[in-house]
Amino acid sequence: MLSAERLAMGHSRKIYAGTSGWAYATWKPDFYPTNLASAKFLQYYAARLNSVEVNMTFRRHPTEKLLVGWAGAVPEGFQFAIKAHQSITHFARLRGVAGATVDFFASLQPLREASKLGPVLFQLPPDLKCDLPRLEEFVGGLPHGVRAAMEFRHETWFVRETYELLQAKNVALCLAESEKFGTPDVSTADFSYFRLRKEEYSAQARKKIAKRVSEAAKHGDTYAYYKHEGTPDDALYAEALLKKMD
Repeated sequence: MLSAERLAMGHSRKIYAGTSGWAYATWKPDFYPTNLASAKFLQYYAARLNSVEVNMTFRRHPTEKLLVGWAGAVPEGFQFAIKAHQSITHFARLRGVAGATVDFFASLQPLREASKLGPVLFQLPPDLKCDLPRLEEFVGGLPHGVRAAMEFRHETWFVRETYELLQAKNVALCLAESEKFGTPDVSTADFSYFRLRKEEYSAQARKKIAKRVSEAAKHGDTYAYYKHEGTPDDALYAEALLKKMD
C-alpha cells in the first residue's frame, strides 16, 4: 500500500493492461486489420492498449537497436513489462546473480530513458521451493529505483516471511493464476502485477478480474496481462478492462 506521504503528494495511480506479446497474425481481422503489415503490429497494438508483457527476453537478450525501435513505435505513457532472462531465474536459480541482474536492468536502459520501462518480472521454476535466505540475497541485490515483481510457482513460498522480504524492498508479489495454480491476493509493493493465464475467461470471470484490478489500483499503479493465444480474445479482454476502468 502507498504511504500517506506519497498519497498526499498526489501520486497518480494508473492501470496498465495488455497481453503477453503482440506479434500474432492470427489476431486478424478481429484485432489487427486484415491488411496490416506485421512491422506495424506494435504501433497498432499501442494505439488500443497501453502496455505489453515481453516474454522473448526470457531466452534472448534484446539489443539496443531493438529496444529503441520498440520505444519509438509506441506513444508516451506506454509501458513494457519485461520478463527476466532464464540465466538469472532458471539456471542460477537466483544464487549469486546480483551482477547479472544489474547488467540485465542496464540492458533495458533505452526503454528506461524513454520512460517506457515497466516492471521486470522474475518468474521462478515450478520446482524451486521456498528458500528465504536465497530470496533475501536476491532482492538485496536489486538495483535501486526499479520495479521488480516475483512470480513464485511453488506454494511453499506463500508465507508471511516471504511477503515481509518483498515488502522491505518494494518488490511486488506477482498475482498469477492458471488452471492449476493461483497466487494469494497479497500486496507487497506500491504497485500490483497480475498474470491472467487461464485458458478461458467467461464474462463473469472478467467482471471479477475488473473488480480485483480496480481494488488494487486504489493503492498504486496496476499492471494486468492476459495470456496470448491463437485468437485475439485476450487482447480484446484487455481493451475492455481498460475501458471499464476509465
